[in-house]
Amino acid sequence: MNAAETGIVGRAIALACRIVLWLSTSVIFLILVANTVLRYATGSSLQWANEVPELLFPWLVMAGVVIAAQQGAHIATTFLMEALPAAARRIVATLGWLVVGALYATLAVATFRMLEIVHDEKTPILQLPGSITYACVMAGMALLGVLALQSAWQAWRTPPVAASATDEPAVPAAHW
Repeated sequence: MNAAETGIVGRAIALACRIVLWLSTSVIFLILVANTVLRYATGSSLQWANEVPELLFPWLVMAGVVIAAQQGAHIATTFLMEALPAAARRIVATLGWLVVGALYATLAVATFRMLEIVHDEKTPILQLPGSITYACVMAGMALLGVLALQSAWQAWRTPPVAASATDEPAVPAAHW
């Protein structure tokens, strides 16, 4: 899906994920550099310097996963979709995206239900709850679900066009 097709929701998701990527990468980098400098300069290190990157890394990964899904950068097997007639490709793509969206929503709800359980787990030094990491998984699954629904809508409203051997498919192909 290109930028013109994503609409305001897609652009907002991309912006939020890019902010999370930049912030988490920057903070992780700064903490690791500061800890390394302290270790070599003074022989000591920040005790909490391992916990923060461990908490931020899942946010970084999930933001990258959402951006990759939005840009269609995941591995895709499209030969079955390309073998279908144009009208069938449209229906299969729409139904496929709806199923993918429902599965992501199911994972988001299941993760939400686990937040209370993992909230009691605390990091050793900062005493931050384990739900911080699970929240990023929940948010990522919810965003992936929204993107899947957006792809279903895009697949449905794209008129069926017979694809030639050199053309990109007119309907977004499911990438499961």
